[in-house]
Amino acid sequence: MEEYEATFTIESKSDAYAIERLMTHVYDSVREESRTTREGTEDSTQMLGEFKAIRDAARSPNPGRFTVVYETKEEGFEE
Repeated sequence: MEEYEATFTIESKSDAYAIERLMTHVYDSVREESRTTREGTEDSTQMLGEFKAIRDAARSPNPGRFTVVYETKEEGFEE
């Protein structure tokens, strides 16, 4: 499994606003995708809830760190 990580340091209100915009866009995208392909499934509800919590936390313009971790698996998707 490969792992990629990026950390953003939030040092100003404009940094915080950029992270808020990013997480709002990610949440909206996940919500729309879940609505069209996985609506009502337990895993989509849980995933959407987790993204909503991160989006809501990002609305508070406080200094801090935002870390993204992307892990890839060797096996492909099921057909």
